[in-house]
Amino acid sequence: MRFKRSVHISVDDLREMVVSGLLLPSAVWSAELSEQIAIARKNTALMTKNYQSAGFCVVVDDFWDANFQADYHELLSRPSVHKILLYPPQETAHHRNYVRSDGGETRVYIDDGIRIVYDQLKDSLEDLIKTGWLIVDTSEMSVEETVDYLLNTTIN
Repeated sequence: MRFKRSVHISVDDLREMVVSGLLLPSAVWSAELSEQIAIARKNTALMTKNYQSAGFCVVVDDFWDANFQADYHELLSRPSVHKILLYPPQETAHHRNYVRSDGGETRVYIDDGIRIVYDQLKDSLEDLIKTGWLIVDTSEMSVEETVDYLLNTTIN
């Protein structure tokens, strides 16, 4: 146990609470998809604020897209927030997807998403670093090693 009180908020899990009408990200974004993601992120920010106020360490798990920083503007402006991007090389992300996925359509869908995210991020990395983001290549780290690295980098 690393923190007495901690919570992991997965935006995907929040979005999957939609029981009818859920739209999944794709290469073409509609206004409805943008709205659904913005709602999930707004709820994530509120949950983060509430948990932090109660003394929890909060980890937000989300994906990058063109609206990310606008959707999280208020949350990212808070001094208590560490802005961290786990960013292994794209080939590593594809390999991890291959190992984790059940194959077939899911693997293809996630691989397409990885390509889209990396294409969008490559032009943003320099600005992210300039605005205080910690960009971490996790290609040679296990989950535990990544957590140790982040704790040592952000807390100590």
